[in-house]
Amino acid sequence: MIKKMEGINIAGPSAAELVAFYHEKLGIPVVFPGHGDSIGAKLGFTLAEPGIIVWQEEEQSAPVEFVFSCENLDDTYNELNARGVTDTPPRLAEWGGRELNFLDLIGNKIMILEGNYA
Repeated sequence: MIKKMEGINIAGPSAAELVAFYHEKLGIPVVFPGHGDSIGAKLGFTLAEPGIIVWQEEEQSAPVEFVFSCENLDDTYNELNARGVTDTPPRLAEWGGRELNFLDLIGNKIMILEGNYA
């Protein structure tokens, strides 16, 4: 099942401006510059702790997305499916990792990653 919180995804039409705001104006370090060609970064105080994960997205379906991780995504999916949380299985993401995506009761996005963020 879920083992830790990785952070909160936020997205906007200019990931670079969001990263600059949090890093340059608020002084939050960039602990991970992104995945390959994906436009984004993780800001926080260590890579191992939850942080703000910034992505470029022209049209946002929700203002925030909670990101968690687990050891075995298939087992986590099976448990959540049995509890009636989601019936959409994990998928291979564009950045190469596996993730499980669903909504909470009021429409906030939730993502569960297999393994750690980086």
